[in-house]
Amino acid sequence: MTYKADRSGSCILAGLALAAMIACTMPSASAHEANKRVADANALAPTDPASRPAPQATRRPVARAEKGPYYVDFRARTAASWGHAFVWYGKTSERAVEVAGLTPAGDTLAYVLGHLTWVPSETGASYGDLDPEYLTASYRVYLNEADAKRVFAYIKKLQANSPVWNAETTNCTGFIGDIAEFMGLQVPNRWQRPENFVNRLKEMNGGRQMVRLSAE
Repeated sequence: MTYKADRSGSCILAGLALAAMIACTMPSASAHEANKRVADANALAPTDPASRPAPQATRRPVARAEKGPYYVDFRARTAASWGHAFVWYGKTSERAVEVAGLTPAGDTLAYVLGHLTWVPSETGASYGDLDPEYLTASYRVYLNEADAKRVFAYIKKLQANSPVWNAETTNCTGFIGDIAEFMGLQVPNRWQRPENFVNRLKEMNGGRQMVRLSAE
């Protein structure tokens, strides 16, 4: 009987010791999980102290008026025939985009007649110009504000002075070629597929991204 009592007492003491150990280890586990979450958060944060956001009290206001640079993007897309060449232009800081290109005004008949004679034209966005799914080539160059004003004004003038379209003479590659030439870029042969024209334009200019216009 004494042996059993001693054994029971030992079991009770062991149980109390185990409970005490569990009670001590539970906060440590919680602390470990908390530290792990902090470590994970730090892993996602920038490691460069200069790149971390400044405290609210010392953070400087962002100058929203400073929007730039400007750009002209020479583009080509698929079409029912040879394809189409056009430009996007605007500010990189804005989602809005201007589109300019030269196409026959009207339906398929106008396009067919345009291979024989001159037909009325359109110079704005046409079907597919804003859809990246149809894009086959792109060459974007950047401009400062002063040069952008001159180039954008020239594009508007070119649109106003392009009343007709012809597949052989006054076509879409010739239209964007005039813009590229005004910007001082080297321009390839204009009588080729729009995709080839844009790729060749980029190649001939070494893929340069910044364009500086000569003084007026």
